[in-house]
Amino acid sequence: MSPLTVSHDAEQSWDDLVRFWEEMEWPEGSKVEIVEGIVTVSPAPAFRHNLIAARIQRRLYSVIPEDWEIFQTEAIAVPSRLGMFIPDLLVVPVEGRQDSDSHTPAALAELVVEVTSKSNARHDRVSKPAACATAGIPLYLLVDRWAPDGPTATLYGEPKGEVYRVLSAVKSGDPIKLPEPFGIVIDTGEWPVD
Repeated sequence: MSPLTVSHDAEQSWDDLVRFWEEMEWPEGSKVEIVEGIVTVSPAPAFRHNLIAARIQRRLYSVIPEDWEIFQTEAIAVPSRLGMFIPDLLVVPVEGRQDSDSHTPAALAELVVEVTSKSNARHDRVSKPAACATAGIPLYLLVDRWAPDGPTATLYGEPKGEVYRVLSAVKSGDPIKLPEPFGIVIDTGEWPVD
């Protein structure tokens, strides 16, 4: 199933766009994001997608500080890129986060993990990393199940402007290392292959 896009008035402000995102009645179980100013409604991820995220999450919990958390349904906001994303995994310190907020400022994040879905892989490969780099998120891990030459995992870091540097890129089955503050190796061989 392809994502549904909901256009908005180009004259709308960021606040109006966020209010629309917050207040609209969206289909239950769907993933609703704002990508480059366009509201995108996608179906919930499938089992294999979720299994990959769960296995990465399990490894991350073994190394993150007690005052950090890993979220699967938390939105991060990048107003300068007209973006409101719900990463597959978001690692963020809890301090500085308000209970009443509907989203987390992206600048608070330490790591974003995206696992591509066939229908919207371009967002995870292009739009989201550009927005995350712009926000200064130190690390962006892309698990690209639909890469043209087969499944890959790419770790981006050292953001400058809207561009990351590729820190590591591996084919499915090879290990990928996350630098400090994580300092772990993730075995991509544990992930299901489509």
